[in-house]
Amino acid sequence: MSNATPPIQEAAAKAPFKMPHTLALMFMLMIAALVMTWVLPAGSFQTEINDAGREVVIAGTFTVIEDQPKLSPLAVFTSIPRALAQAQGIIFFVLLIGGALAVIRDTGAIDALLGRAVVRFGSAPGLLILAGVFMFAFGSATIGMAVEYIPLAGVLIALCVAMRLDVVAAIGILVVGYCIGYGAALTNPFTVVIAQNVAELQPISGWEYRLVWFAPFVLIGVHHVWSYAKRVQADPAKSLVADIPEAQPPAHVEPPAMTRTRLIVLLLTLASLFVLVWGITQHGWYLTELSALFIGLTLIVGVVARLQIDQIAISFTRGASELAGTALLIGFARAISLLLEDGMVLHTIVDFMASPLETLPAEVSAVGMLGIQSMMNLFVASGSGQAYLTMPLMAPIADLVGVERQVAVLAFLYGDGFMNMIAPTNPVLMGIIGLAGIPYTRWFRFILPLIFKLLGAGAVALVIAVQIGYS
Repeated sequence: MSNATPPIQEAAAKAPFKMPHTLALMFMLMIAALVMTWVLPAGSFQTEINDAGREVVIAGTFTVIEDQPKLSPLAVFTSIPRALAQAQGIIFFVLLIGGALAVIRDTGAIDALLGRAVVRFGSAPGLLILAGVFMFAFGSATIGMAVEYIPLAGVLIALCVAMRLDVVAAIGILVVGYCIGYGAALTNPFTVVIAQNVAELQPISGWEYRLVWFAPFVLIGVHHVWSYAKRVQADPAKSLVADIPEAQPPAHVEPPAMTRTRLIVLLLTLASLFVLVWGITQHGWYLTELSALFIGLTLIVGVVARLQIDQIAISFTRGASELAGTALLIGFARAISLLLEDGMVLHTIVDFMASPLETLPAEVSAVGMLGIQSMMNLFVASGSGQAYLTMPLMAPIADLVGVERQVAVLAFLYGDGFMNMIAPTNPVLMGIIGLAGIPYTRWFRFILPLIFKLLGAGAVALVIAVQIGYS
């Protein structure tokens, strides 16, 4: 009798574990949520309206609800359209933002700006790293740019290699910058606005404290990339990808020229950000007005760039379609919360998670929230989806442990943004390092120490936020 392993079994044994698509993972979590409604006891906290007019849970009032009807298995499917309908404001806002950014991107203005700055500092590696990380971080912190940076990878790689650096240093500038921007977010519509919406906070409120920490986080990232770059520049053999043929530089990519038209487009985009802040803070604008602002910006940019009306429509549609997956993730994440709410176990979970935190000082509880958000990001790569999934839990937990909801939002931002640069479920990260030919294991070795530095600094920021009553 032969002991040979059948080919199918052998192939299965050798096949590496592959993380399921985020949408598939969300559906699995929906099923898990349904099962939890069958297993966990239903319960509820009493709530009250606080001085800010926000409904908050009252600590110590959790009670078990007897004889709560169990949800039908069909609830998994009916919850999806219900959740999409409930989250329609955010979903449409995300789609319209995607369309607007696509039109702006097609004018070449963004690539021209970043490419010109990169070329300007190309002869000074330190300045290149500082300027590059800052620019990418600022773009992500303000308007949530991420995938738009991918075309700049070739420019960065060509410049870094010309200065005897490697592709890891080049991609480090891009990924570290964009992820720090998401963590130290100022007005990012995909994370800050959504998380504060779920937590029932004023959009982009608390930006002053986040701005204070923006520069320290950027400098931590710059120091990490520059330290590695100096080692490679001194000894190319110390490159993490010296033995990887796929990670050797491709042909030089020339950035588009900065024309007068592209400069005007950039100024219009910058002006729209000021209008956004003014409208929110002075006139109480929210999703409807903000969506209208980006629609208007799209039309003005199209006219200034002399784009044909059909070209604007095609670009806008393409940009919206690129974020259709994100929109679905928002809906599916909301469906998870909806199932837990319908089964009356959401407060049960909150009580379970808050119980160990209630016995700890508020500062330690805030750091515990950062740990929870960081772990969640390994499974839910979408910042918008994670906000809808975790903030319904984190906001009431903050109420119970005596932490301001603004601190809970801050913990979400740090956990989501910083972990983006290491999460294998992050499609932008995997796309960028794949483009550069960097194996994930090598990237992991490069970026893990920085993760610890940033999470440590984030913990300090959270402790201070609790002590000063950040709200």
